[in-house]
Amino acid sequence: MTSLPLQLPAPRRRLRIRHEDGHRLGHLVWRLAPGSRVCSSAVLGGGIGDRAWILNAQVPGGYPRLDPDRHLAQIAAAEGLDGPGAGLMTAADVSAYTEARDEGVTATVTSGLGVRGWAAAPAPGTAGPLPAGTVNIVVTLPVALSDAALVNAVATATEAKVQALLDAGLDCSGTPTDAVCVAVPAPGPEGAQPFAGPRSRWGARLARAVHAAVLEGALAHPREGRERSRPGGGPGGARG
Repeated sequence: MTSLPLQLPAPRRRLRIRHEDGHRLGHLVWRLAPGSRVCSSAVLGGGIGDRAWILNAQVPGGYPRLDPDRHLAQIAAAEGLDGPGAGLMTAADVSAYTEARDEGVTATVTSGLGVRGWAAAPAPGTAGPLPAGTVNIVVTLPVALSDAALVNAVATATEAKVQALLDAGLDCSGTPTDAVCVAVPAPGPEGAQPFAGPRSRWGARLARAVHAAVLEGALAHPREGRERSRPGGGPGGARG
């Protein structure tokens, strides 16, 4: 008889408000169960490893600090978050987060789409400061994933994000500072799931949850500039 993977409740996400330098700012906090593992591109605690918490913190537009990891650690300390964690940052209003669930998977997204484009774009010019743009995605799963599956989950989340942006009529693959964070529980006696691609059981659920959350956030973006100029598979709708 094949044993089913142990499924645990999703970590609770909380919205918190703080005041910094005259700004009223929000941050989202996840307190993870002991032994939880996270794979992320976060500026603080990125990579793969055991993590006790995740923090997605809002900062003012035109963020001037050059030590975002230290800043995030300070916010985490003020929240009483102990141990290693993963910290993301955005100028988007985190109180406007969008969230979707699919059979145990939860995706929480903060969307700032003022700056967006295609990943494989020409080298940037010398234009002045641009509006803030960051899409941060935090996904929690109730089952353990292997290291390879964790990396695959980040890729699946990114694919689903791009699909949602295109479905919303945005001519882009994302913003220059997007980040993804995938959190799973510690492996139990049954081990860890080996796959998280979009056609695997848990990867498909992850993809649907991320797509729904990103699409909701993208559709809330002002309609002007959302329509693609013409169909195609590259920047500006041009075919290569």
